[in-house]
Amino acid sequence: MRRRSSDSAEEDEIRNAIPAEPTTPNHDEKRRSFTSAKYDVRRHSDTLDRRKAEKIITPVTFIPNGSIAPALQQAPPKLLPLGSDQNANKMQESRGRRRSRLQTPWSISLLTFSATILAVILLFSIIHSFLSRQVDSKGCDMCYTREIIYIEFRDFDTEHTRFATKYSLHIIREEGFDEDPKVKGVPVLFIPGNAGSYKQARCLASEAAQFYASSIQQDPKALKDGVTSLDFFAADFNEDFTAFHGQTLLDQAEYLNDAVAYILSLYHDPRRSQRDPGLPDPSSVILVGHSMGGIVARTMLTMSNYQSNSINTIVTMSAPHARPPVSVDADLVRTYKEINDYWRRAYSQTWANDNPLWHVTLLSIAGGGLDTIIPSDYASLSSLVPATHGFTVFTSSIPNMWTGCDHIQTTWCVQLMKATVRSISETLDVHRPGQTKPRAERMRIFKKWFLTGMEAVAEKSLPQKEPTTLLTLEDNSNAIMSSGERFVLRKFGTTGKPKAYLLPIPTQRLLGTKKFNLLTNKHIDDVGDHGHLEVLFCSVFPLQSGQSAALFSMDLDLSDGASGSTRLACKNAASDAILLPASTRTSVHAYDKAQPFSYLEYRLDDLSEHKYVAIVDKAVEPSPGWVIAEFSDNSESVLPTTLGLRRLLAFGMRLKLPTNRSLVTEVQIPALHSSLLAFNLVLGKQACGADAELFTPLLRQYLNEPHESRYFVNVKEANITLHGLAPFMPPPLRAQAAHEGVSLQIWSDPTCNSSISISLKVDIPGSMGKLVMRYRMVFAAFPLLVIALVLRKQFQLYDQTGIFVTFSESMHLCLRSSLPLLILVLSFLALSLAASSSSSPKPSSSGWFHWKSNGTESAVDFTKNDLLLGSQDPIFWFLVPLFGLLSVGICVVINYVALGVTWLLSIPYGLLTARPSWQKNEEA
Repeated sequence: MRRRSSDSAEEDEIRNAIPAEPTTPNHDEKRRSFTSAKYDVRRHSDTLDRRKAEKIITPVTFIPNGSIAPALQQAPPKLLPLGSDQNANKMQESRGRRRSRLQTPWSISLLTFSATILAVILLFSIIHSFLSRQVDSKGCDMCYTREIIYIEFRDFDTEHTRFATKYSLHIIREEGFDEDPKVKGVPVLFIPGNAGSYKQARCLASEAAQFYASSIQQDPKALKDGVTSLDFFAADFNEDFTAFHGQTLLDQAEYLNDAVAYILSLYHDPRRSQRDPGLPDPSSVILVGHSMGGIVARTMLTMSNYQSNSINTIVTMSAPHARPPVSVDADLVRTYKEINDYWRRAYSQTWANDNPLWHVTLLSIAGGGLDTIIPSDYASLSSLVPATHGFTVFTSSIPNMWTGCDHIQTTWCVQLMKATVRSISETLDVHRPGQTKPRAERMRIFKKWFLTGMEAVAEKSLPQKEPTTLLTLEDNSNAIMSSGERFVLRKFGTTGKPKAYLLPIPTQRLLGTKKFNLLTNKHIDDVGDHGHLEVLFCSVFPLQSGQSAALFSMDLDLSDGASGSTRLACKNAASDAILLPASTRTSVHAYDKAQPFSYLEYRLDDLSEHKYVAIVDKAVEPSPGWVIAEFSDNSESVLPTTLGLRRLLAFGMRLKLPTNRSLVTEVQIPALHSSLLAFNLVLGKQACGADAELFTPLLRQYLNEPHESRYFVNVKEANITLHGLAPFMPPPLRAQAAHEGVSLQIWSDPTCNSSISISLKVDIPGSMGKLVMRYRMVFAAFPLLVIALVLRKQFQLYDQTGIFVTFSESMHLCLRSSLPLLILVLSFLALSLAASSSSSPKPSSSGWFHWKSNGTESAVDFTKNDLLLGSQDPIFWFLVPLFGLLSVGICVVINYVALGVTWLLSIPYGLLTARPSWQKNEEA
């Protein structure tokens, strides 16, 4: 610690009272005469300090605990004779104590030390929780390719774009499949993310080439429908940083619009294209963006050099659409706001002709909790795009994938590459200039490939189908189940011949109260397949024999030639089959390499025109397998809970599924919607023998918006985490989506005749790790605020006393006064902001964006969660003092680390600058 060179005014008077002895300047003093100016400056500063000290009315005293307090006003002490030993000893002792405390920067008060220790323990617990608790397992398979060929377009130069010297464009080919640089398919442009490489497109391009060679090229129907190969292009941004600089984002978007125009021109040049001359030239390009590349893709449509309708399909992977990943650049924040405002304003238009994005479909794929680079909450489109034009899906929801991905895995995960390539290929139609099917059809295809099929927005194909199978049965068949009876088949082929089992569909008066569920461990056959199981929805066929061949593609006669028979016109349900991860006693993870279960789910209004459900066992010899089918009542299979969040956190939730339960039970928990909380779920064991158990319990945890599903097989315990309401996220366009909460779907064997208990409790240590990704910028901003307060206190004391106290002493003073007051004020402010954010907006007849025309009730304030904690739930007010305490500990630790580094560096410096003893003696 630095203190003034002069003592108190009383000590100066004593010093001045002692007569100075005359001295004669010697030779050494003459040699040092050049430093007289330095000594004059020091005497001048001492005079200023003495003048400053004389102006202080109340002297400052340092008390033993390290704080500074004003001394009691009293008369100046009476000067004692200089020879008084008692006075001299007291002055010497007091001065020594002051120097010992003021001059060492390593001192720390008990209060500061206690706060630092507590903060370090909490910080260690948060980091440990983030790294080891509530962490998803990784199930992605690595992609392996042949040699990839990257062909650069060198003629895409400054004549086409002003960024030709900065960026470049490549086309990607795979050796053995397609090595010709000429374009021949539908153009797809890959956009890398922040510091990303254009070579990250190799797995997508390889999967597309292999899929075309092995499947599409061998399928005449697909070729006739307009499906063809994909030409993958990739932009090389030289690993530019787009996450930290707004202008770089705009530069890349401008360059890519020029690249799109150049790519489309290649298909017009016969020398560089091998397309069928009878097909229309492409007028649009499909965009695939990774990370910040997805934001660049959306930015392209807002630029002045964007060609209208040149982009109609955008697929993004781990892209932070809702807000910037790091808010350190004002240009980036402003650019984000302009982009998102443009998209919201476009989709708020009443008429399609006024919406420049009406033809665009946007798919956002999020990796989930494994992504530690960008919070997957930011990938949500709920505040930007209506459900008719785009949606967000998590990789754990994608059928046959059922696993999360980290940030980089989304570029090479085989399961994700297959779903992406197959979905894009199915949207193609080379007979149209846009090269893709209409927007509504593209949305239906993306939902089929990426959603589970159990979402509210999922579309069933059965009502739109025509009967394709004529089922003929004996009139005296005893395979018709009684109404309300559950069908259970434990083994296939027991009769030695195909057999149909009929379940009567309930009458119309029960519409809306029941639904049909079927679960099996076998694949459900489509028309013409030769498997073990086929599920048909049938109605009575009134026509005579001999008229069926021209009307049905399949005639399934199970009457054995009997004269009296019943004919049913049936629709095959294979296209609506939902794949679920297999759950057996040997299952460990949902992504295990096992044959998945097949599940059918219909509401009664989807079956209104049918009379029977026909479950056909086509096996002719005994084979393992099982089927369970039933009509369940919604009042028994859906269990809504009314627990509030506070009660859920305090006491948890306990339920018991009855013995006579349905095949699937859904537990709705509206209070559980925050992404900051983690829970532990314990499922009691069902008392069922090894021989009688068809399958072990299967759990699906899901949110409706965004579409996040997580599966737990052979479940006994499960970690419940979600990406629901997250800090700093803008509110969704559909206000009801924020209050639906999480739901738990449980498939359990109803034939065991045993109850199952469910226990749900909050995992406090696991919840602490959720703060890292959601509040990482707060961990940087709050310490800066603490440092500013400490510096303010240091300069304030220096202005009052002339003594510049150490960082630790100033921290101690702040902990006793300003910091608690500031934290208290910020806590009340957080409560106020959360209360105002969670309150419903007042309805308005119109607004700037005319939100009522797009189905919303009122204008939405998309910036209401940008301040302080950014939370909509007042229960998280305690995070303000928590972050304040952590910031104090971080600042103190950094201070002592800096002191330690300085001390270590001073040792070699002292050794290097030390002078020999003989030189010191000569100077003396």
